Amino acid sequence: MTRYYLSLPDPKTARGADANTSFRAHGAAEFASELQDALRSTALFERWRGVQEDPDDVDQALAAVDPSASVSGEQNDLRIDLVATTTLPASILRHRLRLLAGDGWQLRDVGA
Repeated sequence: MTRYYLSLPDPKTARGADANTSFRAHGAAEFASELQDALRSTALFERWRGVQEDPDDVDQALAAVDPSASVSGEQNDLRIDLVATTTLPASILRHRLRLLAGDGWQLRDVGA
């Protein structure tokens, strides 16, 4: 398991390019829950894949899930800090975060 320490510096702008795959959350617990769901299930991936030019050509490796992934969230002044614990590779986590938050997130640290 790897622990990723993430930050949403401005939660209001932590939204992806497509409203269908973007965060809808407004508080730390909601952001954590949405990211946790995105890591545990293929629902977010399938919504994204469905709008691709050739959905059948999408790399299925991006559909990987970790049913035991956990994410906690905490409000820290105006930003939200998230801690995601998962067996998924960083590339999958980054892909899901780009869908959910666009460029509105930061990786602050990684630990075992």
